[in-house]
Amino acid sequence: MYAEERQGEIARQAREHGRVDVAELALVFSVSLETVRRDLTALERVGVLRRVHGGAVPAERLRLEPALAVRAAERIAEKRRIAQAALAELEGASTILLDGGSTTAQLAELLPVGRELTVVTNALPVALALGTRADLTVHLLGGRVRPRTLATVDQACVDALSDLCVDVAFLGANGISVARGFTTADPAEAAVKRAMVAAARRVVVLADATKVGDDQFARFARLEDVETLVTDNALDPRDADALEAAGPRVVIA
Repeated sequence: MYAEERQGEIARQAREHGRVDVAELALVFSVSLETVRRDLTALERVGVLRRVHGGAVPAERLRLEPALAVRAAERIAEKRRIAQAALAELEGASTILLDGGSTTAQLAELLPVGRELTVVTNALPVALALGTRADLTVHLLGGRVRPRTLATVDQACVDALSDLCVDVAFLGANGISVARGFTTADPAEAAVKRAMVAAARRVVVLADATKVGDDQFARFARLEDVETLVTDNALDPRDADALEAAGPRVVIA
């Protein structure tokens, strides 16, 4: 296979899966790791990919934050498994925070019926889904609604969180790396997430494996600020070990 053909296939796989891994590509194409790295560098130079730790992600994924409806339709099975595994983190909790996002929305759908909980959220879809349940007390945080995520942000939201103390906060993330911690695309959402971290006794991040190795624009937590990361079995064991060594317990769903 010529280099141009190989690079075209690498770009296709990155768009399809959201990420490509250097070691896996070397096995697939029967080439050296250094050859793959040169391919990724060439694709980054022409603006197709962005290099991240251990691989690359599509450049367009970093330039444009996908709308909630788009993200909700991606990796549905993985997000459902992550949400199911995250239910174990409810043990002993009577008050929880649910962040906006497609994976936390899956968790909202799975909250056990008959379990009395106080749920605080900045996500309009979560509040609408849970607001009619008699076994839950739902608080919707105020602020400006971001059309892209349907989550409330800005100072009113941050101020409301500063007066709260909850047992567990369940947060989403757009990027996770050993170097940068937990990141998201929008500074206003990052500020709300930081306030959620400060308001919680325990912090649990729900994120599929494509987010690992990616750094987004605004950091909201260091690795050591988060007790547990729940992700899916596409995560490279080496990445899982590196993350655990730096902070959170990693749960594979």
